[in-house]
Amino acid sequence: MATAAVEVIGVVGGGQMGSGIAQLAAVAGFDVWLHDTEPSALQRAQKSIVDSIRHLVSKGQISQFAGTSSLNRLRCTSNLEDLRTSDVIIEAIVESEVVKKKLFLELDKIVKESTILASNTSSISITRLASSTSRPSKVVGMHFMNPPPIMKLIEIVRGADTSDEVFMTIKTLAERLGKTVICSQDFPGFIVNRILMPMINEAFYALYTGVATKEDIDTGMKLGTNHPMGPLQLADFIGLDVCLAILKVLYEGLGDSKYSPCPLLVQYVDAGRLGRKRGIGVYNYQNKTPSGHPLSAL
Repeated sequence: MATAAVEVIGVVGGGQMGSGIAQLAAVAGFDVWLHDTEPSALQRAQKSIVDSIRHLVSKGQISQFAGTSSLNRLRCTSNLEDLRTSDVIIEAIVESEVVKKKLFLELDKIVKESTILASNTSSISITRLASSTSRPSKVVGMHFMNPPPIMKLIEIVRGADTSDEVFMTIKTLAERLGKTVICSQDFPGFIVNRILMPMINEAFYALYTGVATKEDIDTGMKLGTNHPMGPLQLADFIGLDVCLAILKVLYEGLGDSKYSPCPLLVQYVDAGRLGRKRGIGVYNYQNKTPSGHPLSAL
């Protein structure tokens, strides 16, 4: 199966996921456009990428020349039109079907006919996102785990109309980024979050009903099942708002009460306790941050 050549990658969204994807692509040798509507978000993303690449150089994981070259390949913009020459565009914006559809509708009018539109969504239907464009065969899910430069997995999701050529192009791209690929059909939550989110939700129910303390719930899963991080701490890393959004997609899409979000999770999100990014979630990160790395996010 032939694959399309990919030289320029556009990334929309300057948050943790978007900046991580942009860094990963630049280090892998691609020319990268990173877009965000907020200049301050771009400044934070650029600083994060520079700091991360300097760290890689200082640890001897890449050469000074490779680090400098990677940064030279990265361009930041608040103008969506600058992404018009991209061969692949990966959106990593808020987990909202309405917002993602609006973005894809705009991009569809700007980019080349051959451009592939990939979504980093962790749960939303690729088929429905594709329906907002005139190129449903060129829309695909490309779900990175958080943080993208570290986590080894990419979950590729085929919409109802995603072509074989587009699938193979994205699979080849993921492998060039050094990732292991798994493929999911277009069902709510795909593979990883279909399994992970009910576990996190059940951990919230265990806390909500007084089964145990948050520390014992997390320690039980870390030491009892050999997870690198407990489910409540992991939820904080992912973002409690993101967890809630995914659970709502699962509940609405599959209609099973086991996906109904725990009231405690809903309450935390309502209170603005979104996790590590806000300094407080299940745990308080303002003075001390629990150690570990997330398994999945966004």
